[in-house]
Amino acid sequence: MTVHSSDIEGVDLVVLPPVRDLGDGFQVRRALPTAQRRMVGPFIFFDQMGEAVFRSGEGLDVRPHPHIGLSTLTYLVEGEIFHRDSLGSAQAIRPGEVNWMTAGSGIVHSERTSPEVRASGGKLFGLQTWIALPKEAEEIAPAFAHHKADEIPFTEDAGTRLTVIAGTSDGLISPLKTYSDMVYADIVMLDGARYQVKAEHVERAIYVVGGEVEVEGQTGSFKETELVIFKPGAEVILRAKGGTRLMLLGGEPLPEKRHIFWNFVSSSLDRIEQAKEDWKEQRFARVPEEHEFIPLPA
Repeated sequence: MTVHSSDIEGVDLVVLPPVRDLGDGFQVRRALPTAQRRMVGPFIFFDQMGEAVFRSGEGLDVRPHPHIGLSTLTYLVEGEIFHRDSLGSAQAIRPGEVNWMTAGSGIVHSERTSPEVRASGGKLFGLQTWIALPKEAEEIAPAFAHHKADEIPFTEDAGTRLTVIAGTSDGLISPLKTYSDMVYADIVMLDGARYQVKAEHVERAIYVVGGEVEVEGQTGSFKETELVIFKPGAEVILRAKGGTRLMLLGGEPLPEKRHIFWNFVSSSLDRIEQAKEDWKEQRFARVPEEHEFIPLPA
């Protein structure tokens, strides 16, 4: 993990996340959390999945595993994932669609390649983020929602297309039911197109999914797979150098510290210990049609 401060005005930190192998050759880049920066707004975890290429008969197999105290958001650029959870949800997610799973007091889910897609093989490329729930919502009942691409609001102007996946930005409001102030947006820019990162939310960052972007009036640029964290209150204008895709994320920081162990997030260390014990003793609800699970790590 490479983390450094920046001479570019308005920029606090730049994170170059390492590649991690999750098994079977499936790789992710984990931009959050880092030792220098645990969260951006309520975002406590940010993974880029792939780009993975599966041959015929291969696919993703993330066996059932539990979560508490957070919402997970899965957003794909390419490929498909089939989600199942302990509420009985069974849902394919495809590019431009949004899977929004709120764990609250506890949920279990699996993420796999469907038999139909596995038969032909193909690519998988996307992003998965975890959003910590505010303290008063940490133990709410678990929930799952899926939104088609045409339900997600967007705006286009002078070569920049902004899609607000979750929260609010630039006058757009996502249909996702969120529990604290936040923004998560997909920004696609043509060469030379501009986007102003406004001080609409306290904490903000961009992740460069593809291409390269510079801050107008400053020397230097940010390249693919870099997470760029802005200073609170700073307003910067980004300009694309070639075709570029960014994710904008942030929001108001939560007042209490969040603890994280494996897939558990909580403001209480005791609650995490309870979740560990519950998973070890298999007290979480099961995922229908699943017969495997990921054991609690040491």
